[in-house]
Amino acid sequence: MVILDYGSGNLRSAERALQRVGADVEVTSDKHAALEAEGLVVPGVGAFAACMEGLRRAEGDKIIDRRLAGDRPVLGICVGMQVMFERGVEHGVQADGCGQWPGAVERLQADVLPHMGWNEVQPAEGSVLFAGIEPGTRFYFVHSFAARKWEMEPSESLEPAKVTWAEHGEPFIAAVENGALSATQFHPEKSGEAGAQLLRNWLNSL
Repeated sequence: MVILDYGSGNLRSAERALQRVGADVEVTSDKHAALEAEGLVVPGVGAFAACMEGLRRAEGDKIIDRRLAGDRPVLGICVGMQVMFERGVEHGVQADGCGQWPGAVERLQADVLPHMGWNEVQPAEGSVLFAGIEPGTRFYFVHSFAARKWEMEPSESLEPAKVTWAEHGEPFIAAVENGALSATQFHPEKSGEAGAQLLRNWLNSL
């Protein structure tokens, strides 16, 4: 299991959380290790554009693309989820993302930002990530920007993505399960036992 070190993200917190649920974890920027690992975790904190800049410097966008082309699992966390979309718009500035999913990450329309603290999610039917987690369980969020729409058209050849929603001022995407690519807007590594169960579920799916 590799956590991709590209200069952004709470790497040690994610490492400890994965170790606690039984993963053998390496934090590295090594491209070969990231390509060959059983699972790749892409964390991210801060601004969308800065994360993408760091990701490109480390060739993380190419690593993600190659892994997914080979159906090899990737888990994005927080801004690591946001960069999977086509673009991010922050303070009037648009930045290109990895483009794995269509659509934009934009500022939430809410009275209080950032959205910081515990919030419920509405898991997608048949979700693997949320298996065994009680309805109404809260997860820990810290963000002001989010994907507010799911724009990927269903494909006849692929199973439809499982999209989990939450609400802060308006509905936004809290998690996605789309083939080998999974992602959460919240921080499972900061979400107590519920987050641990989610990480355990992801590991068991590899």
